[in-house]
Amino acid sequence: MNEKVNAVKAELIAKLQNKSAVIGIVGLGYVGLPLMLRYSEIGFKVLGIDIDSAKVQKLNNGESYIEHISADAIARAGSAGFEATTDFSRASEADALIICVPTPLNAYREPDLSFVLNTVEALAPHMRKRQIVSLESTTYPGTTEEELKPRVEAGGLVVGEDVFLVFSPEREDPGNPNFETRTIPKVCGGVTPNCLEVGVALYSPAIDKVVSVSSTQAAELTKLLENIHRAVNIGLVNEMKIIADKMKIDIHEVIRAAATKPFGFTAYYPGPGLGGHCIPIDPFYLTWKARQYGLHTRFIELAGEINSDMPSWVLQKLTDALNDRSRSVKGAKVLVLGIAYKKNVDDMRESPSVELMEILRDKGAHVSYADPHVPVFPKMREHHFDLSSIELTAETIASYDVLLLATNHDAFDYELILNNAKLIIDTRGVYLSAAPNVVKA
Repeated sequence: MNEKVNAVKAELIAKLQNKSAVIGIVGLGYVGLPLMLRYSEIGFKVLGIDIDSAKVQKLNNGESYIEHISADAIARAGSAGFEATTDFSRASEADALIICVPTPLNAYREPDLSFVLNTVEALAPHMRKRQIVSLESTTYPGTTEEELKPRVEAGGLVVGEDVFLVFSPEREDPGNPNFETRTIPKVCGGVTPNCLEVGVALYSPAIDKVVSVSSTQAAELTKLLENIHRAVNIGLVNEMKIIADKMKIDIHEVIRAAATKPFGFTAYYPGPGLGGHCIPIDPFYLTWKARQYGLHTRFIELAGEINSDMPSWVLQKLTDALNDRSRSVKGAKVLVLGIAYKKNVDDMRESPSVELMEILRDKGAHVSYADPHVPVFPKMREHHFDLSSIELTAETIASYDVLLLATNHDAFDYELILNNAKLIIDTRGVYLSAAPNVVKA
């Protein structure tokens, strides 16, 4: 038996090392698409699988739907043999299946694994011997072994002998010019030692450094720790912002001063709330799992509470500022500057700007937005606005009662905004010096 297992493992590792393996990327979004480009770039044939037929058609036409990924890069991948499909039965053509699908929260702030489980169940009938399956979607410790392993083995395959199963969390940071897929170290944990060995062989050609851990659970918790670390520290500076505001101190000035300390301090910055696909969500995956062990993650939950309250705090600052100018929110013309969740990207996932827009709309304000990275408000699962980005001119800026600076894109002309706005609610610390029309929030 061991000889047979070793032969299966050796054959798959050899294909990964000589780049004759076919890499299947399942889920072609902000995580899957850069990974596809990386494997294609280094000489692998890549098959992309996605349920969205519009995405598949665009990719096969050499088009991109993510701003920081160029159409030229997609076209080059196509010329090198990349193909996208909605047909899950083609999973049998791939030697590696890398799953990069969303893991959101449900209405009760509990893990929603439906995308992952539906994907695995769609792939499972087409899995075969000599394949590796890697889950990259963020999740709670135990998911890979408790949920994926039984589904992979349901057709008679044995994990660690016939097929290999690993968890290797994504670490994409859209729009960050300092890192790319190749240069970000890759954590990998396997269900068995054989699985880990094949997992390292899968990622080593594409990633400069692969970091092995002892289990899939350790890899799953590693990802949660990374993002909980950020969430807790952002919660801290958001609380500090409220305290500093009451004391009439600029928190951004304080953070910049503290950041000059060359040791023992890492700068985190407050904002209108948490956004993105990780930081607002991942802490709740751990709090949910911890309850199964009779534990309460009080520290994490407190940070989540503070961060979740930020949009309401910003809106109160906006309301007070309008009241000081004898205006009410109801009937006010409000222009939201920046609706992506972070600067210089088009990523709208969990953007606090959208929550701010919805609260303002519910309170009777006339809401518009300007975002050079999001020309038209996209279709979203839970939010809808029939709006397009407006062009910022002196005239349009002056026509609004208040501008809510929610995302500090570099493309904005901040001097033009300052010189023409009646009122600016600055949630990002863009305006360093005091100005009569600027309210820090």
